[in-house]
Amino acid sequence: MYSTSDIKNGLKIEMDGQPFEVLEFLHSKSGRGGAHIKTKLKNLINGSVLDHTFRSGEKIAKPDLEAKDMQYLYRESDKFVFMDMTTYEQVFVDQSALGSKGAFLQEGQEIKVLTFKEQVIDVQLPAAVIMEVAETEPGVKGDTVSGTTKPAKMENGLSVNVPLFIDQGERIKVDTRSGEYLGRE
Repeated sequence: MYSTSDIKNGLKIEMDGQPFEVLEFLHSKSGRGGAHIKTKLKNLINGSVLDHTFRSGEKIAKPDLEAKDMQYLYRESDKFVFMDMTTYEQVFVDQSALGSKGAFLQEGQEIKVLTFKEQVIDVQLPAAVIMEVAETEPGVKGDTVSGTTKPAKMENGLSVNVPLFIDQGERIKVDTRSGEYLGRE
């Protein structure tokens, strides 16, 4: 159990059977009465954000979160298949649980997976991944300074805006947080 004095940004807590992460907090004390801690909490399962006020000294439950090393194997219709690196057990994860992060998964990639009560709720991707350009318009020779971009479709279907000189078959580095082109590999 946590106490209200343990509240800080990034702390993961459990309320009403759901895991939350503290995004912001403010300690306030009025003239009479006890202190309060006003928080902004993000639900780790569905991503919703809510405001909640704790009374000073209130006890807060710790969530049953576990970070596991897993390897992404393949995609099967609307599910991603991961393998636990210690038990070699395969886990099927709905696409909705990963959101846009699923587009950056590559077969054979080892990542940390966050689970809540044995249910996968998040993956920790590296800051950038290397992807191959599957299709794009032909490159324009000598046009490297203009800063103009064109759409390119990656091997997994993700669309990324790339400079005009990038051709089909080239490997590029893509930022997993923003989905932007970072450079050639």
